[in-house]
Amino acid sequence: MRSFFHRGGKFQPLQLDDDERADVAVPDGLWVKCPGCGELIYSRELEHNLMMCPKCDHHHRLSARQRIELLGDADSFEEWDADILTGNPLGFAEPSGTYETRIAKTVKRSGETESLVSGRLAIDGQPVVVTVADFSFLGASMGSVFGEKLARAAERALAESLPIVTINASGGARMHEGLFSLMQMAKTIATLRLLGEAKLPHISLLTDPCYGGVSASYAMIADVILAEPGALIGFAGPRVIEQIIKQKLPEGFQTAEFLVEHGMIDGIIPRPELRESLSRILRHYTRALPPAVQSPNGAAKSATTTRTARSDNGVHA
Repeated sequence: MRSFFHRGGKFQPLQLDDDERADVAVPDGLWVKCPGCGELIYSRELEHNLMMCPKCDHHHRLSARQRIELLGDADSFEEWDADILTGNPLGFAEPSGTYETRIAKTVKRSGETESLVSGRLAIDGQPVVVTVADFSFLGASMGSVFGEKLARAAERALAESLPIVTINASGGARMHEGLFSLMQMAKTIATLRLLGEAKLPHISLLTDPCYGGVSASYAMIADVILAEPGALIGFAGPRVIEQIIKQKLPEGFQTAEFLVEHGMIDGIIPRPELRESLSRILRHYTRALPPAVQSPNGAAKSATTTRTARSDNGVHA
């Protein structure tokens, strides 16, 4: 009778055992915390908004396949050199396992065989060669396969008289490959230089983050250098620089906005406008090219035997 007069809550929580609790648990990845404003965003809403925060417009990172889908015409992408696999030229090993083991785990998790995806793509009907770095694959670190795929893509652009668009993100050189990794800076620059001599444009898009050997080499020597809003771009990180120079860096240092203000890059393009902006730039360059280059076989004579005999650097095709 006493319980009849007891004032309890209108709704009582269900008592679940451990198995039932696991069945109703919130799935991983259902909500994403925005690093820009700290708000929780429903992941589907984020995907529908091109991975941009609907509250603060922060540009979240995209995978290589998402980038290709965003920029290219439907079903126009033809991938190249997906069968080139990373070797272990230095026999690198660490307490957690060998380099081969780490690569195998990364391939299984990301679905990619390397941190760079390359191929032919149509942007608003205009064929281009495209290379896209995927930061989810070992921080898009530049190793032997990364450099080889980019060099081959540039050579095919030269042979087919096509412009090249490089979409760049990286944490730097891949330490597991030592000097072989560092040599990719020289190799990629030397190959892209041939495009300049043939008057074929190279458009570079810098995305968050773009550091180390990529930003210190081919990504910053393009004819047009663009960036996404808020992208972090530099060589060494701000904390490392402050420790070396013993000074406080300016506000916004190494952001895309800081670089465009100081003349280091040509412009900042929000993600919804990227496809249209790239298409417009490509049309301008196509009109400016001489007739010999505009024709399908115009650069065939320039495409000399650029692929010289390369020493074994741990790359296996």
